[in-house]
Amino acid sequence: MTSFWEKNSQKWKIWRQKRKEKRANKSRKPVNISRRVYLLFGVVFVLFLLLFARLTYMQVYNKSFYTKKLEDNSKYTVRIASERGQIFDAKGVALTTNQSKDVITFTRSNLVSSDTMKKVAEKLATMVTLTETKVTARQKRDFYLADSATYKRVVNDLPKDKKTDKFGNKLAEATIYNNAVDAVPDEAVDYTEDELKIVYIYSQMNAVSNFSTVTLKTADLTPDQIAIVAAKQKELNGVTVAKDWERHTSDSALSPLIGRVSSSEAGLPQEDAKDYLKKGYALNDRVGTSYLEKEYEEKLQGKHTVREITVDKEGKVDSDKITQKGSKGNNLQLTIDLDFQKGVEDILGQQLSSEISENKATYSEGMYAVVMNADTGAVLAMAGQKHEQGAQDFKADALGTITDVFIPGSVVKGATLTAGWRSGAIYGDQVLTDQPINIAGSPSITSWFTEKGSRAITATQALEYSSNTYMVQIAIKLLGQQYVPGMSLSTDNMEKAMTTLRDTYAEFGMGVSTGLDLPGESEGYISKNYNVANVLTEAFGQYDSYTTIQLAQYVASIANGGKRVAPHIVGGIYDAGENGSLGTLSSTVDTRVLNNLSLDSEQLGIIQQGFNDVVNSGSSLATGKAMASSIIPISGKTGTAETYATDGSGNSVTTVNLNAVAYATAKDGTKLAVGIMYPHALDWKSKAHQNAVKAIMELYQNTH
Repeated sequence: MTSFWEKNSQKWKIWRQKRKEKRANKSRKPVNISRRVYLLFGVVFVLFLLLFARLTYMQVYNKSFYTKKLEDNSKYTVRIASERGQIFDAKGVALTTNQSKDVITFTRSNLVSSDTMKKVAEKLATMVTLTETKVTARQKRDFYLADSATYKRVVNDLPKDKKTDKFGNKLAEATIYNNAVDAVPDEAVDYTEDELKIVYIYSQMNAVSNFSTVTLKTADLTPDQIAIVAAKQKELNGVTVAKDWERHTSDSALSPLIGRVSSSEAGLPQEDAKDYLKKGYALNDRVGTSYLEKEYEEKLQGKHTVREITVDKEGKVDSDKITQKGSKGNNLQLTIDLDFQKGVEDILGQQLSSEISENKATYSEGMYAVVMNADTGAVLAMAGQKHEQGAQDFKADALGTITDVFIPGSVVKGATLTAGWRSGAIYGDQVLTDQPINIAGSPSITSWFTEKGSRAITATQALEYSSNTYMVQIAIKLLGQQYVPGMSLSTDNMEKAMTTLRDTYAEFGMGVSTGLDLPGESEGYISKNYNVANVLTEAFGQYDSYTTIQLAQYVASIANGGKRVAPHIVGGIYDAGENGSLGTLSSTVDTRVLNNLSLDSEQLGIIQQGFNDVVNSGSSLATGKAMASSIIPISGKTGTAETYATDGSGNSVTTVNLNAVAYATAKDGTKLAVGIMYPHALDWKSKAHQNAVKAIMELYQNTH
């Protein structure tokens, strides 16, 4: 049994132990509290340090950035377009004009409310005439919500989740507005025709940014309407009568080359807007959208007037100053004389009309011609007459000279000789035998005169007589073979041979961009899928297809001594004159040499002699005698390509492309280069293409 003292001793120990623990707990509690306080103070101190660092960064190191942000929120830059430059022909005849007209404009203040704009639109709708009232469903709803009381009511009726997020925070005002738009019922915007007029005007006003001006689209203003608007101007916040211009292009043979200009409503084309905005354009600026108007946009576009408007914190205008004074755009003078262009167009029309009347052009797309200054690249005429299959009439189609492609035929043979020389396949005025080319498994290839018997001919004569077989033998040599009757063609060097031909043709401008100062030019049709037989037909112009302007550049490079020059139809840039005159010359468009031909003087001389003999030789085999003129010496090359057309019943019809290239030096010293294409004719003996060349050369000689 445990004694009394033992029991009490044990209780004593337990009591002492509990007392120690109690004291320890008491001593620990203050320590824990002070640690937490210190930790809290530390966190607060770190936060203050971070805040101080951020403020230092904003106010010291990045002060300029935030200052600019503040300025941007209180500063507006407004760009006002100036009048566009005009386009003139080579003699100074205006091809475009900017016709002045009275218009209604609206300048939007930063303080104007939608209520005010709605009231202005209501008043203005009774004063002017509208030519259209087409508006979108969204524009109708915007107009409906323009009344502040209506907007407030619609928003109040919105479900809670359309006004606040799941935490009860108010949604962005733009989001609430869009939700209000969606909530407007169709019957609320079922406007009458008179109401739609107001909506139409309001929509134009609502689309403009602060301090910017929009020309409201109305019918032409009458004197009475101008007087009424002017008299009521104080009631029409931001509305005024102003002068504007409207672009007009004369109805002439050159009209298609001019192109179009966008309206202020359409503004910048979507695909080009980003680039234009970087250059300082405004979204509603009128810009060229095609051809010359587009190519020379930056010259024709006037210099913008730039205003910088600063407002105070209440939105009131603090300053309004002009930082850049605007000016009218530059004028362009073309290298093309409108009268000469019309004359070339008439010549083509006369030849085509004769062919149609004799049923020789039933399937033809028409006739096209380009005339260049061979030395400078200046385009003197680019004319076309487009013909629909089976029709008796035709219409002008100048753009077809750069967009429509046709198989060229033998006109390319000067370039084929060049490919032979540059590759070592032939040398100088080498003699080869014009003979039937018989390849195993293929029809015989002949020249038009081969049936009269095989004969030895030089390179010069190959051009004069237009020998297909001479060119085919060059192609066979490019394949790494020598011609033997009945031989098979190897494909080992097929790609190399075709590349040699095409690269050489490209040196002359065929199958590549000519460098013309107009957008939309075709580079021709160059098939990637070909066989070894196509290499042979390529050599005499029976495979790839080219444009008329490419043929003109080709012959120009032969005429000028071996330089491929870029064609251009703008000759000079002018500072705009007064009262719509041409003005003073600012700069000229210089001759641009794209490359030199891979020819020495002897080789070039062979081609030039061959082209001369085509027209002026006494041989019965010369192919271009119809081009010969008594008043201007002409050299040239004809081309007949075997082609096919499809009649109205879907049947294939055998046709020919009748083409020609030529050059001559006129009495005024101008070296003329001409390309003619007359596709899908029915009579291979027709001389319409040659007659056109002669008539064009003589027209220039007689008028210059």
